[in-house]
Amino acid sequence: MERRPKEFDPAGGGWAPWLFLSPLLVFAALFFVLPLGFSVYLSFTRWNPLGTPDWVGLRQFEYLLTRDTTFWATILNTFVFAFGFVVAGVPLALGLAFVFSRARGKAVWRSVYYLPQLTNIVAIAYLWQFVLDDRYGLVNRLLGMAGLRGPDWLTDPVMAMISVVMVMVWYDAGKNMLVFSAALEAVDQEIYDAATLDGAGATRTLWSVTLPMIRPAFIFVTITSFITGMGFFALILAMTGGGPRGATEVTALYTYRMAFEDLRMGRASAGALILFVIIGVISLLQFRALKERAT
Repeated sequence: MERRPKEFDPAGGGWAPWLFLSPLLVFAALFFVLPLGFSVYLSFTRWNPLGTPDWVGLRQFEYLLTRDTTFWATILNTFVFAFGFVVAGVPLALGLAFVFSRARGKAVWRSVYYLPQLTNIVAIAYLWQFVLDDRYGLVNRLLGMAGLRGPDWLTDPVMAMISVVMVMVWYDAGKNMLVFSAALEAVDQEIYDAATLDGAGATRTLWSVTLPMIRPAFIFVTITSFITGMGFFALILAMTGGGPRGATEVTALYTYRMAFEDLRMGRASAGALILFVIIGVISLLQFRALKERAT
């Protein structure tokens, strides 16, 4: 009689399963659970790191939501940055995945486009500062050689936001392209053969076969890109510093400055918690909307 293998049961398997899981559990506790709990606690206090926390209840939230106009301006900038990143970045990554799935040497091209992910984000910001400099940047010099006046990429409020979104899309395109490439290669060739036999052309096959088959990857990339855009600030800090005139000051950067420049840890924790809730709610709404379209 063939013996069936026992299912893994951490609760009934003695100490061995927990021993193997312990490094991950300790890491999660030290670097996620404890910092998150401490941040939530600080959001109800007024605390300068040189002193002791002073419990103030909901005053920090009340100040940010009702009296801090700069906070609401950063919320708007965050949405502009995140949605611009998603709207421009997801189609670009999908298009690159389509192109390289049929190109020669696709592994080499995918590696090249993934290289920005392996580069320090501060170095990338300084590189693009040089490229987009209003007077001496490479882009405006090339435009000047063609007889055109280049825009003020980093000093005009509108162009500054467009610039950081553009650089963010370039930086993240390789990662999302790999996700879409894996999804495209997982589609069974027999499905395409059946569509061809039914008389479907390239456009019909794309909309009726390819896109529905990679919808889970599309949902994943869209939601993760939105979350990344809502919480990302290192590129903006190094590239524009939140300027000009606060045009690129996103909420994550604003809370960072409150914490480490103004030393208002309690207020910064409250702002971070508000941003966390906004990201969670909108991500859940996105997931449900995209899931309903899939059914």
